[in-house]
Amino acid sequence: MTDQTADPDTTMQMPAPFGERYQVNGHGLQTYRTGEGDATVVLLPGGGSVGLDMWRVQEGIAQFATVLNYDRGGTGWSSREVKLPRGLREVTDEMHELLRVADITGPCILVGHSLGGLYARYFAARHPEQVAGLVLVEPGHEDFRKYMPKELTDLWDSFDPDSVVPGEIPQEIRDFYRGLFQDAMADFPDEIREPLVANHVHPGWLRIGIQEASNVKALGEEMRSVADRVPDVPTVILTATGIDAFKRAVSTGMLEELLAAETAGKLRLYDEVAASFSQGENRQVEGVGHVTLVMQRPDAVVEAVRDLHPASHR
Repeated sequence: MTDQTADPDTTMQMPAPFGERYQVNGHGLQTYRTGEGDATVVLLPGGGSVGLDMWRVQEGIAQFATVLNYDRGGTGWSSREVKLPRGLREVTDEMHELLRVADITGPCILVGHSLGGLYARYFAARHPEQVAGLVLVEPGHEDFRKYMPKELTDLWDSFDPDSVVPGEIPQEIRDFYRGLFQDAMADFPDEIREPLVANHVHPGWLRIGIQEASNVKALGEEMRSVADRVPDVPTVILTATGIDAFKRAVSTGMLEELLAAETAGKLRLYDEVAASFSQGENRQVEGVGHVTLVMQRPDAVVEAVRDLHPASHR
């Protein structure tokens, strides 16, 4: 058991169930690689998520390709001495070095979920020779706010990250979120689900997730500086049309009309992003929301990767 009086930012409930650790730019990165094949698929989780949250996606892709997930520096089971938040250049420098030390040669297919979608596009802009395709799952985007109703962006601007995760979190709140994660990961093996759930409801992990995404406006400006250099590679965007329990938990009191407007806005944005690629497509995924798409509809992600992966067409 974790000492509840210890520093919530450094303690963990349970260790990583498996995986390999690489030293990258002076700190350790937790990774997990499966499958085989010349071309590699790299999974980039969203802010507040870790590589193993995409385990079911990885399980499916490993049937026809090599696939790697990893926890970014300062997050998950990777080294905590990395200061958060970080810029896109720093994060993609880390990713580029990880691929080198892990002996992964491109071109790769990048699967970026949420904040990971920004990292994927920025990496592609800087290293186009290493990217064969993009699967962007509910991706973060520098123009996201432009497609949202003002009432919603005003709510976002009033958000105070320092008040969200106090050092002491009431047990009933932790139990509530534990239930959400257990439901979302119901099909995960026990040895993966249990450490993921235990750590996701720990104050340290919760705070880290908020810290990593706390500079999202600055990340948007950084992305704009290279957006015209993103290579024209085959690209699939996956848009969740449902509203999952995680979304409802953070949207208490929000009118259904506003939630519907948010979904309509992101559909318009993602349609336009997909159209900017000569081989781009925006696919709607029903029955799941932003957080749960990679956990509960891995088939949609796996199918998108399969459609882009040359080995799967042989």
